[in-house]
Formats: sequence, C-alpha cells, structure tokens
Amino acid sequence: MEQWIAAGRVSVNGEPAAVGMRVSAGDRVQVDGRPLRLQRDAAARVLLYHKSTGEIVSRDDPEGRPEVFDKLPRLRGAKWIAVGRLDFNTSGLLIFTTSGELANRLMHPRHKIEREYAVRVLGELSEEQMQMLRTGVQLEDGPAHLDSIEDVGGQGSNHWYNVVLSEGRNREVRRLFEAVNLKVSRLMRVRFGPIALPSHLKRGQMRELDEAEIGRLLAALEFQPQAAAPKTPGARAARPAPSKPSRQRRGS
Repeated sequence: MEQWIAAGRVSVNGEPAAVGMRVSAGDRVQVDGRPLRLQRDAAARVLLYHKSTGEIVSRDDPEGRPEVFDKLPRLRGAKWIAVGRLDFNTSGLLIFTTSGELANRLMHPRHKIEREYAVRVLGELSEEQMQMLRTGVQLEDGPAHLDSIEDVGGQGSNHWYNVVLSEGRNREVRRLFEAVNLKVSRLMRVRFGPIALPSHLKRGQMRELDEAEIGRLLAALEFQPQAAAPKTPGARAARPAPSKPSRQRRGS
C-alpha cells in the first residue's frame, strides 16, 4: 500500500493520499481511480467487570492467585484487553475491550481520562491535607495530585472520600494518601471516564455493552475507530484484466 501511495495511485475522498493518513470507514478510497474496499475490523466488544479484592489483572501470575481473565468469556480470533489495572487489594470497575484502539484512547495519558474512586481511610483528613492532595505532593515517581476530593462522611476507621484523578500510575491513590500520613483501608473504582460501575453489578459479575451503548461511549470520547486497509496489497483492489498474448503463425 505504501508503494501505491508513493506512486500517486491512491486517493482519499478525491485527494492524493499520504503515508500515515487516517482513513475512516466512511471515507472513499480509490486506487487508479477504482474503489478500494476496506477491510472492517470486527466490531469492538466492551465488557464491564466488578472486580473483587483478592483477584489479579494478569494472564500468568507466578504466585497462582485468582486471575480475572479466567472469568471472562472465551473469544475466537480476538482477545480481551484490560483498560488499566486494579491492584490485588483494590475492587471495583474494570473495563475490557477487544479493540486496541479503544483501549489506547481510554488509557493513554495525553487524553487525561478521569478515574473516580471511593476511598475508606483510617482517620480523617484535615482541610490542610485535602488541599495538599489537590495541589500536589511529591511521590517517588514524580509529583501527583487529585483533580477533586469530596468528604462523604463516616466516623473513625470508616471514613469515606470520593476522589478523581486523570492518570493511572501504580497504586497512585494509596500512595497519595500515605504522603499525607493516612492509610487507605479500602479502595474501590466506581468510574472510568464516561462509564460508571452499574449499581446492580455485584462483585464477580460482568456485563457486556450492547451496540447502542458502545456507540454512546465512542461519541462521549469523540472517538472514531480507524478502518484497516487490506493486509495484502491488491487483495481487494480491482486490477485490469491481463492482455491476451498475440497468436504467432506456425513456423515463424
């Protein structure tokens, strides 16, 4: 395909194509003036899973701990991709998809997708500590902060906060609270971007989004999956019929 583009044989919506150009499913692609049928990837599937504590987001845990992937539906010709991770002692919303593009759109730091957690701590934050978490503290892998924090009540060892941050470093919420001398006793992810953990989805249960729900998710993310060009150049492009060899007279 790159050779065709370099030779000026490929156009997209009537304009010369360039190497690396994004092509969507609705674009009109032509080779030598003839339509090129784009291969469509199988429709993305999205699965919501309510992770319990004591499960690991891995396919091969050397310690033999329960793995969330063992509980997911089996796939043929595709695989489930975890959108972010939750550590062994954290519960809540996990998102899985078969689309690498969608997983990258949700996880890549440049998109700053919000993650919301319910946090139970041993003790209570002062207003000064809450302000420190909002403005930022220094962790061993760099500065970090919460986008927002809300005190939702409780007493003693059962005090809860709702926190939001826009990145997903390892154990980041726990380390933020440790930086202000409070220990997290329970951590639960309740939202990832536009997807909230359904209230009816109990621990260990899962639910797959239907086509309409996936459409709303893509719209909320302002994301359009890229169409895939044919894997083998010429596999689907119309080619001119070979010219018939001229007959030669016998004895010539």
